[in-house]
Amino acid sequence: MTTPTTPHVPRADPHRTTPSGLLRARGLGIPFAGAPGTSNALTDVPGVQVGYVTVIDGNGPLETGRGPVRTGVTAILPRGREGLDQPCAAGTSVLNGNGEMTGTAWINEIGALTTPILLTNSHAVGACHRGAIDWLNTARPDLRDRWHTPVVAETYDGYLNDINGDHITTALARRALDAATGGAIEEGSVGGGTGMSCYGYKGGTGTASRLISHADVTYTVAVLVQANFGARRELTLAGIPLGRHLRGDDPLGAPRSPIPAGAGSVIVTVATDAPLLPGQCAALARRVPLGLARSGTTGSHFSGDLFLAFSTANPHALTSRYPTGEQAERLQSLCFVPWGDMDRLFDATVQGVEEAVADALVANTPMTGRDGHHLPALPHQQVLDLLREHHAAG
Repeated sequence: MTTPTTPHVPRADPHRTTPSGLLRARGLGIPFAGAPGTSNALTDVPGVQVGYVTVIDGNGPLETGRGPVRTGVTAILPRGREGLDQPCAAGTSVLNGNGEMTGTAWINEIGALTTPILLTNSHAVGACHRGAIDWLNTARPDLRDRWHTPVVAETYDGYLNDINGDHITTALARRALDAATGGAIEEGSVGGGTGMSCYGYKGGTGTASRLISHADVTYTVAVLVQANFGARRELTLAGIPLGRHLRGDDPLGAPRSPIPAGAGSVIVTVATDAPLLPGQCAALARRVPLGLARSGTTGSHFSGDLFLAFSTANPHALTSRYPTGEQAERLQSLCFVPWGDMDRLFDATVQGVEEAVADALVANTPMTGRDGHHLPALPHQQVLDLLREHHAAG
């Protein structure tokens, strides 16, 4: 079953539940620092749009090309459809390089992001790359003669999914982009996060946002995480090392698993409407591992941990071309937060990443995939009991 998901769905309390009614980490009672935005999501940054296509089909033994299938695509439009020709200041960072994020050489060269972002599984990067180009050429025929270097990032879902079966196609990548909109975002086993694991539990997609102020203006810093990393023993929530006390074995790293415990990857996108230089965006991306570390990971050798940050401010700067018909040379300028005032944005990034990982775990359900491989959901009651025991002891 292939499901395109439009995230904008009314809900009672977006900080506590997802659009489908799954509990988020705050709804479970896990405390976090910082003030979240309206939906506590990447789309709290004005103009940012997110869409999903989720593919879940079949059960039983793996038959390459037929399934079982547990995968998908997440699409991010940094400035929405209206801003496809307007670059964003951007920067990247890598914690461990056992993974792929296309388009980063050009981002690091010019300090700008000029295309959509797609997240998927490790062996679907090519289909999503081609699909993004096709979508851009259709959405903006006036850009057809330009070159495109889409950003496509991946994490490995082969424990549950028929990863070599070519189930992600260019058409599905285009559908995910078509589904992109603002508002509330579903979390857990959706989009590119469909077949992912996190700390030995069902992982996937998580998101969070924080409000900060500078010069009497309120800005948003928001993150979206595709979480597929961590060993059960490492898991930490609200600063408490719960993983070593949670009952049940970690299915990854068990004798029947081809994947070492802790292996996998994590892709994190950071967005803000605060005006930043490209180097300041890279500085935000470098803070992502601090938020991941709060969730317990030490960064596995077998993990691809890749991060991208962008700013939607300064919409008409960082362009490489003059407007049509304009021949005269000119200068460009950027407004930006002074480096000495960046700490509040660093705080917001770290806080948001920590919460987004927790959301990817909490807003989830068990999943069984190929060959009966199974990932349990985070046991909510056990987590609550351990948190209460810790606070009672403290």
